[in-house]
Amino acid sequence: MMKKFLAMVALGLAMAPLGAFAQGKVAVVDLQAAILQSDAAQQRLDSVRSEEGYKADKDEFDRLREELDKLVREFQKDAAVMSQEQQIAARKRLASKQADLEHVGGKLQQAEQATGQALLQEMSPMVQEVLSELITTEGIGLLLQRTSVIHADPGYSITAKVTDKLNQLSAAN
Repeated sequence: MMKKFLAMVALGLAMAPLGAFAQGKVAVVDLQAAILQSDAAQQRLDSVRSEEGYKADKDEFDRLREELDKLVREFQKDAAVMSQEQQIAARKRLASKQADLEHVGGKLQQAEQATGQALLQEMSPMVQEVLSELITTEGIGLLLQRTSVIHADPGYSITAKVTDKLNQLSAAN
């Protein structure tokens, strides 16, 4: 009786993967990356980055970063021979420059994020079309958003396929 039970359990375990396979394969996708890596998104981001206001902010950001790096190097070099008042003043200059850099960096990031959000909304119908097609052609039974998964080998990702299909659809339109 026990041998029959063990044989049934072994058979059940052997058949379990076949049942899971019959349900379709598992895949993950990073929709944000798929959209933002598409040709249309890159063109839009390049357009934003070529606007005068963005260029001016980027130039200011680069200048502030260079100034901050210079102040840090000078402080590290001279800190040992500085008086306490000089060190306090130097730290205040560093903090002020860092705050300026963060402010300008925030403006740049906000411009890119606004563009990214607009792209995500605009391309949503196209993405749904692409996902439906890939789910059917790839035989996907379970599709997970990459951000919801703790670990997935790269072979499970269809992000590049989604980007390729988006590029093909954009080129056709």
